[in-house]
Amino acid sequence: MKIRIHQKCLFTGYDWFVEPIRPIMMLSMSWLKILTLCFSFIFTSSRLFAQHKNLSVIAYYAGPSNLLDSFHIDDLTEVIFCFAHLKGNQLHINNARDTATLQKMVGLKSRSPNLKVVISLGGWGGCATCSDVFSSKKNRIAFAKSVKKINKDFGADGIDLDWEYPAIEGFPSHSYKPADKQNFTKLIKRLRKTLGETYEISFAAGGFTEFIDKSVEWKKVIKKVNRINVMSYDLVNGYSTITGHHTALFSTPLQNESTDNAVKKMIAKGVPANKIVIGAAFYAKVWQDVPDTLNGLNQPGKYKMGVSHKNMEKQLSPDSGYIYYWDSVAKAPFIYNPDKKIFATFDDKKSIELKTKYAIDKGLNGIMFWQLGEDKFSDGLLDEIYRVKTKNE
Repeated sequence: MKIRIHQKCLFTGYDWFVEPIRPIMMLSMSWLKILTLCFSFIFTSSRLFAQHKNLSVIAYYAGPSNLLDSFHIDDLTEVIFCFAHLKGNQLHINNARDTATLQKMVGLKSRSPNLKVVISLGGWGGCATCSDVFSSKKNRIAFAKSVKKINKDFGADGIDLDWEYPAIEGFPSHSYKPADKQNFTKLIKRLRKTLGETYEISFAAGGFTEFIDKSVEWKKVIKKVNRINVMSYDLVNGYSTITGHHTALFSTPLQNESTDNAVKKMIAKGVPANKIVIGAAFYAKVWQDVPDTLNGLNQPGKYKMGVSHKNMEKQLSPDSGYIYYWDSVAKAPFIYNPDKKIFATFDDKKSIELKTKYAIDKGLNGIMFWQLGEDKFSDGLLDEIYRVKTKNE
């Protein structure tokens, strides 16, 4: 007598039958295809599980050492010290406060053994001599040696290059030239040769089209770096006289620059998805003198200031006349005060959730943010990233 068990494949929804006494070779090809589909789905799901579990969560940090214990460091896979700078052709930690902060970061590894601590060079306004220094082979060699020495001395785990920007205009008055693009490649190759595989190498990439098209030889550098931290914020910067979403997830008919646009362009240039880290903003950008049209979005205005996420409820509260809006196309929030003519663009828990899910769904390396010191100590945006990450494990 045959034992015939009727079941439904959990993953495909198809009905299938288990007949233990029937030889597997007697199954029809159609049933074999269904079984193959089921097992293929299981295998794919297990790979996705691994991707979710290994999602990088990276914080840039530019604050004092004494605040670090107030944040949920255990939710991070990497924290990046901001910033070291060039002193001649050497990587240099500027002062005693910065030294204390980096030492504190490395000390956190005792309670979070898997935490990586990476030193970032430059930042906005912090790479004035990068173009000139890195144009010389001698200087690149000296710099790479100094990077290795500082990492050894502090017990850190690598270097993040935040040169804003090679080959295109960045901070006003900072020099740049077309050859920066090739020199940036040479710099990364020299760093990898000097640091070996022991230390991490990453760089902060502008999330806007001009940077992606003109600043980096993507196919030449991608094999030498662990990841690329895409600054998918400041997409509408403080020099803009038109408002917009400074950290939009998706493009809109009125604004092409977005996180998704940057990711697609980088992948099209040969960057693997699993080396891309997208960026979130833990701060708002605020414009004034903005007319009451489209609730202030995509309107003329004058940049006013930035506001940390931790201070938004106080400085931009509904009680003071600020009205919250959600752009369902950009998947981004904004607020507008029609009486004061003030517009603000930012990330909040809703957009952070969608960005984190986007990183998971696209198989990206992870999500990073600028910067940890602007978050709340509890119930903040880092907590939301961690919630979404663990929910999808």
